[in-house]
Amino acid sequence: MTLNVGVDLHKTQFTVFVRKDEGLFGQYSTTEEGYTEFFSMVRSIGKRKDRVRIGVESTGNTRYFKNRMEKEGFEVRVINTLKFKVVNESVKKTDKHDAATIAEFLEKDMLPEAHLCSEASEQMRRLLKVRTTLVRTIVTVKNQIHGLLTGLGMQDSRASLQSKRGRQKILDALAGADNGLVVQPLFETIEKLEDNVKLIEREIGTLAEGDRVVELLQTIPGCGPVTAWTIRAFTDDIRRFETFKKYSAYAGLVPWVQCSNMTEHYGKITKRGPEELRTALVQLVLGIRRSKQSLSWRIMEHYSDMKREKGSGKSIIATARKLSRIIWCMLTEDVPFDPSLMIDKKLNRKASSMKAKLQETA
Repeated sequence: MTLNVGVDLHKTQFTVFVRKDEGLFGQYSTTEEGYTEFFSMVRSIGKRKDRVRIGVESTGNTRYFKNRMEKEGFEVRVINTLKFKVVNESVKKTDKHDAATIAEFLEKDMLPEAHLCSEASEQMRRLLKVRTTLVRTIVTVKNQIHGLLTGLGMQDSRASLQSKRGRQKILDALAGADNGLVVQPLFETIEKLEDNVKLIEREIGTLAEGDRVVELLQTIPGCGPVTAWTIRAFTDDIRRFETFKKYSAYAGLVPWVQCSNMTEHYGKITKRGPEELRTALVQLVLGIRRSKQSLSWRIMEHYSDMKREKGSGKSIIATARKLSRIIWCMLTEDVPFDPSLMIDKKLNRKASSMKAKLQETA
């Protein structure tokens, strides 16, 4: 016998509905005592060999809930909320009704499942998010310093705050003035934040040491360690994407499509999936653009042509979508980046033929 349990999970408590006979409701706290009470309830209404399946929506504490349930031998199916609108759009929005709806769809095997990344990828994602927060805070503090210096009539550049030597020059210029006491704590804050950023980067580097995906990504010109780590962490397992189109859709780089009868409409990109992955692919396009060897690549020639017609923004997004296809092929086939494949061989043969004819006529 299979017990299908629907769970409406919250931060402090979770409501359950067990589909057996008339059904059974229960509400438990997200503490060790609450979990123990829930396990006792399930075992009391079922038999030892019964199969227990639990359906739960994806929230902030779903991973911990899933791990806790699986330790007890229960099967857990995490719901993709973007594809399961029955709960969100219900006119009767209560915890009991949501749990009962989840249990009903679970019994019929109609729940769209979400993918939970590996523990290693999850840890790397947490560290990358903390790093992003620290870097943004550094930028905020630097902007505040620029404003203070402008108010004091001092001319500075962005580079003046990038190094300790540049910051020390500013302090020397403000020596003896009360304004130096205003700027110095901000400089100390920047140094502490930068030290923490370096500490986090060393930890991520340790986690990614020997990672084949990171090694392959860094063979792309313009792809630094942070970009490689981000793509690695938010891609997780590339094998779960059957085609490059699904990978591009996961990154949110594909356009909205609305086709009905004889009408086809393509809108802006969906922006579904991790924002961090989409941002990393855009940053990678900008890194490739700065590389001299990429000037003859087809992907960058297409970027230049599109930029003249549709502007920089759309051309960067379109190039990032093409780049996601290249990355999917690299990781799927486990091969490094090959610059020779980026050059149009037809144009090369044509240029060689014209060169040979010119030499014959000379």
